[in-house]
Amino acid sequence: MTRRLILFAMLPLLSVISGCKKYLDVNHNVDAPAYVEGYLYLAGITQQYQGIYWDARAIGPLSQMMGTTNATFTPFASHYYPSGNDAGGEVWRMTYWNQGMNLENMINQSIAAEDWSLAGIGYAIKAFSWDAMTKIHGELPMKQAFLPGVLTHDYDYQKEIYAQVRAWAYKAIELLEKEDNHNYGTKISGNDYIYSGDKSKWIKFAYAVIVRNLASLTNKTNFKDEYAQELLKAAAKSFQGPEDDATLKIAGGSQSAPFSEYNNFWGTARNVLSYDYFQHEYAVQVFTGTVPEYNESTGEKVRVPNNVYRPFKLASEQIVTDTMVNLPGHFDPRVAVKLGTTSNPKYLDLGKADNVKAYKYYGGAFTSKIGPIGTAPSFYGRNIASTWSGTEHDGMGHWLYRDDAPYILTTYAEIQFCLAETYWKLGNRNEAFNAFKKAVAADIQTTARYVYPGKEGAATGGDKITKDLFNTLAAEYVNGPFVNNLSTFTLSHIMMQKWVALYPWGATEAWVDMRKYQYDIAYTGEYPSKGNGWTQALLEQKWDTNPAKVYKGFYLAPAQVDSRKGSYDVRNEGAPCYRLRPRYNSEYMWNLQSLEALQPIAGTADNYHTSIPWFAYPGEMPAAK
Repeated sequence: MTRRLILFAMLPLLSVISGCKKYLDVNHNVDAPAYVEGYLYLAGITQQYQGIYWDARAIGPLSQMMGTTNATFTPFASHYYPSGNDAGGEVWRMTYWNQGMNLENMINQSIAAEDWSLAGIGYAIKAFSWDAMTKIHGELPMKQAFLPGVLTHDYDYQKEIYAQVRAWAYKAIELLEKEDNHNYGTKISGNDYIYSGDKSKWIKFAYAVIVRNLASLTNKTNFKDEYAQELLKAAAKSFQGPEDDATLKIAGGSQSAPFSEYNNFWGTARNVLSYDYFQHEYAVQVFTGTVPEYNESTGEKVRVPNNVYRPFKLASEQIVTDTMVNLPGHFDPRVAVKLGTTSNPKYLDLGKADNVKAYKYYGGAFTSKIGPIGTAPSFYGRNIASTWSGTEHDGMGHWLYRDDAPYILTTYAEIQFCLAETYWKLGNRNEAFNAFKKAVAADIQTTARYVYPGKEGAATGGDKITKDLFNTLAAEYVNGPFVNNLSTFTLSHIMMQKWVALYPWGATEAWVDMRKYQYDIAYTGEYPSKGNGWTQALLEQKWDTNPAKVYKGFYLAPAQVDSRKGSYDVRNEGAPCYRLRPRYNSEYMWNLQSLEALQPIAGTADNYHTSIPWFAYPGEMPAAK
């Protein structure tokens, strides 16, 4: 009886509600609207680029920029992968999900409304994200990516994806150059955390995407005939100086931020880097000019007696700098900013050159803080986990490892290095050298922009050099024997200086370069393979004395030199990692059939991560065996 009375009592109310147009329309929930104006997507879409820094935890160790003791990411340092885990899948998630349909909606709605500027920005973002994703993962579901009602998605091969990335970038340029008389007010500028609505810079950015896309193909046999000229033309229309660098601004706020995500992923407030990640010994060797000499008959380093800090004989040729720091131009001040050091914990005399040049740097191994000459510090410069309170702490961090630091997406320096490499491949040495000099000088300028000196006498974080001293030493370095007055100019100078410029924000692109040059593996024929460059127990790399070796001092974990001579996981079959596996929770849970169809190595194979991507094959991809 009570139930019937309630039902009857509700009938008049339902009649009233049904007469109120759209009063209770579940398809138009004001708390979760099905449609929003295009410009409202922009801020959220751009902020997702922090995902690139997330995946640097996997790619930093792969490119020997970082070492790690984080159990989830140590497999990547060993060129394997954690099973049943999404680690290393954040750019995948960023592109398909976090940006995903939001970006598609923004583009499509903007085109429908003839908001050409916003649509062009959308296409530029799409091209950049997909370019990054395919370089990390290789083959991707592209044509079926956002088809409604599709539960499994076929994969497209990288050659097609590369062409589509450039097509999207050119579409961005076309739309951005189109006359757009709409009065956006602050709709774009207030939501664009990269260029604040500056169309001219977005056009340059789109051309930068094209340059980066093509630069990964420089070691292909058809590069000079099919891709080089397109790269040169795009570079000419891309960034014109460091002021055009693409960076994503963030709110910051450190411990007082309403959400920790307002801070940079590498700052102290997020507590991600802490002491689980540290500079690799290779980074220290390159930045300090201490690449060792190896006895090629034994693979051992040549020891120097009675020298604790530099116990090994150094290679006669150092590419980036050397240890004669008291000579003008021989000290690269980027080391004092990009690397961490426990020297000068009280931040004294930050403006004195002799003091800064005397800092000592230590790097760790792949999965251990203990390196060949000492213990690697955290990126904040201490041998303990990060803290931000007490009498001694890391404060807001320093340089790009700082709470309010922007995320760097790409720079003028990077584009100039791509240009230098292209000219080198074309045999235009003078043009290559000019682009090289511009590139190094530009990275110096970009690096200096984020120098925030610590407080003199206080162990409370910050950079251990003043900006004025950095600029003074940088001017000497650029005009010294390693840059403007370089006596011998090689491909190694271009690529290793590019590696330094990318450190560590551009680990993805540094890894691209290392893979396209096949990790400097010694092999015959077009590309390395089992029995031709590696076996289960041995991976041979070119010696540093080999003129064809690009990355001097670089040796993988199972190489023929001292402290290596190990082996990869047996499922690698002796091969290094050439791609990250697709995101586990989307592909290995729901899309297995499509993964199984991939060639020449199936995506479900234990060694799929060793499958060489198309960009790294000199020719076309081989057929499955």
